[in-house]
Amino acid sequence: MSAVAEVKTAAGGLVVSNPDILGGTPVFRGTRLPVQTLFDYLADGLSLDYFLDTFEGVTREQARAVLRYGWERIAAGLAA
Repeated sequence: MSAVAEVKTAAGGLVVSNPDILGGTPVFRGTRLPVQTLFDYLADGLSLDYFLDTFEGVTREQARAVLRYGWERIAAGLAA
């Protein structure tokens, strides 16, 4: 299997999982920043603004789209 076939995307392409980047950990496209970091910051009570100030490679629109995608996955799982 080629490396190209192993690359996966989610959230409209905003999230990428590539075995060559952090061992396949889902990251924001174009960065090496794990998406989990966004959820960890928010879970720890830190603001979205603080996250965005800390990680300048992610835009507000990207972060909001990833959060929305996460919510949609939860809602779809409950509706099934």
